Amino acid sequence: MLFIIILLVVIMIAYLFMNNYPHFGKTYSKEKQQTFQQLENYQNGKFQNQIPTSMSTDLRTTYTMLRDFVKSNPNRKPSVLIPMTNMKKFILSDQDEAKITWFGHSAVHIEIDKKNILVDPMFGNVPSPFPQFGGKRYSGGLPFEIADLPVIDAVILSHDHYDHLDFGTIKKIKHKVKHFIVPLGVRGHLERWGVETDKISEHNWWDEFSFEGLTIACTPARHFSGRSLTDRNASLWCSWIIMSNQHKIFFSGDSGYASHFKEIGEKYGPFDVALMECGQYDERWSAIHMLPEETVQAFIDVKGEVLIPIHWGAFTLAFHDWYDPIERVLKAAKQNNLHIATPKIGELMNISTKEFPTSIWWK
Repeated sequence: MLFIIILLVVIMIAYLFMNNYPHFGKTYSKEKQQTFQQLENYQNGKFQNQIPTSMSTDLRTTYTMLRDFVKSNPNRKPSVLIPMTNMKKFILSDQDEAKITWFGHSAVHIEIDKKNILVDPMFGNVPSPFPQFGGKRYSGGLPFEIADLPVIDAVILSHDHYDHLDFGTIKKIKHKVKHFIVPLGVRGHLERWGVETDKISEHNWWDEFSFEGLTIACTPARHFSGRSLTDRNASLWCSWIIMSNQHKIFFSGDSGYASHFKEIGEKYGPFDVALMECGQYDERWSAIHMLPEETVQAFIDVKGEVLIPIHWGAFTLAFHDWYDPIERVLKAAKQNNLHIATPKIGELMNISTKEFPTSIWWK
């Protein structure tokens, strides 16, 4: 009887923790989830990929992942802090130019048509619901102070994983953001963290809409979502397209390689630049994260002009050497005679003047 009481107490504590710890966010109620039932990419209470997508969880795979986790590899993270370009202040152009600044991993600032946009602004030091644990940011910090951020016209999110949607970051920047543009189901997290409902718009794949003179399209990705043990695929994941009269930008989000890239290229390409995921991969989960050579093929599929590799250079979330993503994607791009940019964190790229850095700064 004592054992049963202790077990029930443990279960109750775990339940209360899962439902009250703010970093986990908040999943939509069953009533709200009912509004997704008629969608083609929503079945059996979960969002679905366009094609079958799974991660192997058999005993052999689990064993090899545990083996690799404990195996020593000094190259999984840099031995010294990686360089970055200190920005001091955001200097915004009064010209009608398009500019991009990468902050490591998938966080970018886009200045286009005199609008300020942040995409997947994960500015925390650790991609985890528990900031005290986990691998720290390779650069040791950011090239700017969050307090120095200007007013942000829009924050665009690709999905709700911790390395893309960060509780601490949203709490710090929400008062500076005019609008949040997110995939279906992500609104619940933001509302729990104090973002006003009328500042959030949710979108499904292939939604195209106007925003402050820009055209934005929510496009497919091959991935998954979830922030806790009970909300797997309760919200959508996506890629994004941002278009002005002069420029078109593609942001891949997290994605395994699939035919959606060619669909996007045929419908919206070519793109001036394509920000493409190329890190945190492994053969065992290649269905949800591209290998670098697939990144290059996806870039070709979407009809990009300049490839900007993202989803690397900030955190260790896989078993490969920290610099392996950029080395492999650079090699594959050169083999295909493609134009690839290799910016340092904080280094400005001007799309309008085609000023793209190509230094081998990681060596």
